[in-house]
Amino acid sequence: MTAGFFGRVDGQLAPGLIPVERLAARVGSTPFFAYDRTLLTARVAAVRSLLPDRIQLSYAVKANPMPALVQHLSRLVDGFDVASGLELRTALDTPVPPARVSFAGPGKSDAELSQAVAAGVTIELESEHELARVRAAGEALGIAPRVALRVNPDFTVKGSGMRLGGGPQQFGIDAERIPAVLRELVGAGLDLLGFHVFAGSQNLHAERICEAQRQTVELVCGFADLLPVPVRYVNLGGGFGIPYTPRDAPLDLAPIGDNLAELADGPLRERLPDARVVIELGRYLVGEAGVYVTRIVDRKCSRGKVFLVVDGGLHHQLAASGNFGQVVRRNYPIALANRVEEPGTETVTVVGCLCTPLDLLGDDVTLPYARIGDLVAIFQAGAYGLTASPTAFLSHPAPVEILV
Repeated sequence: MTAGFFGRVDGQLAPGLIPVERLAARVGSTPFFAYDRTLLTARVAAVRSLLPDRIQLSYAVKANPMPALVQHLSRLVDGFDVASGLELRTALDTPVPPARVSFAGPGKSDAELSQAVAAGVTIELESEHELARVRAAGEALGIAPRVALRVNPDFTVKGSGMRLGGGPQQFGIDAERIPAVLRELVGAGLDLLGFHVFAGSQNLHAERICEAQRQTVELVCGFADLLPVPVRYVNLGGGFGIPYTPRDAPLDLAPIGDNLAELADGPLRERLPDARVVIELGRYLVGEAGVYVTRIVDRKCSRGKVFLVVDGGLHHQLAASGNFGQVVRRNYPIALANRVEEPGTETVTVVGCLCTPLDLLGDDVTLPYARIGDLVAIFQAGAYGLTASPTAFLSHPAPVEILV
């Protein structure tokens, strides 16, 4: 979602239908992140419209853990996946029941594991050592921990921005080790619910996502035959991508919905009839509903190149600077927010306020003639923005986040 997806009022970008200049005055300072609740609601509805009734939707809080945003989504999704103790507390503050919260991620601390056991959330075990630590936490608390095994599959998913499965991984237990781990779990005092397989993220190819889902279901069905009790939980992962550059085509959800319907009516119904089946989405639900707004504080020309210097930068929006997973840097969608309907008339480079050449937000972009005091909007800022950025770098103030 670029400028065309957000509202416009009086020639200005208008997240939440509030003109951006007024929004900046309401916030009280720039830079800031604005998340549009209408766009969030619409995106969840679009996903739900294609999901079969059997498949539930979980939000990966790591994509954007802003408490107000998580509270808003708690009324729209079926559950949460968290990756830290603080994210867990944020999820537990919502109306979502603890039984619908899962906790994934390598390197969970003893305190986090104890917190998760006490809360009654599902701990997705990432290693055999973590299994032993969770068991110890349960014994100390007198509670049978709810657990699922996170599986590092024996397949990879092409087209993913980040591969989280296949080959050597810090994530999950290698698929070939799962039978031995299941034998170890018998009589261990753990409430084993099922399995979690997340093979890759930021994928814009529907058929590759469908193939990963099919392989995941086949893998889990094989493990189900080794359990003395029915599988009650299966997390199929997610990996749905969003476009960040003009060369990226938006993901076509329709084939994915059809594929999930076939899986729900086929192997999931026949072989895993008792399982709560979940797809886990983060970036896809929130990424395009956010915008980062920063004000131009200087305009300068250096040897024929125009630089617009803004009061924000990579310390707030690392991904847009190209330093968060991009092999070849490409510009995020960008606009002059307070004059969004004016045509582009010049080529400029937008840089942040930090004392490093890495602080580049838009390189050779076409904008209307920009003046000091104008507002610049960087789109696709709803996921992996503020909390994925080095906010302490050079000791500048943190930006405000708002839900409108």
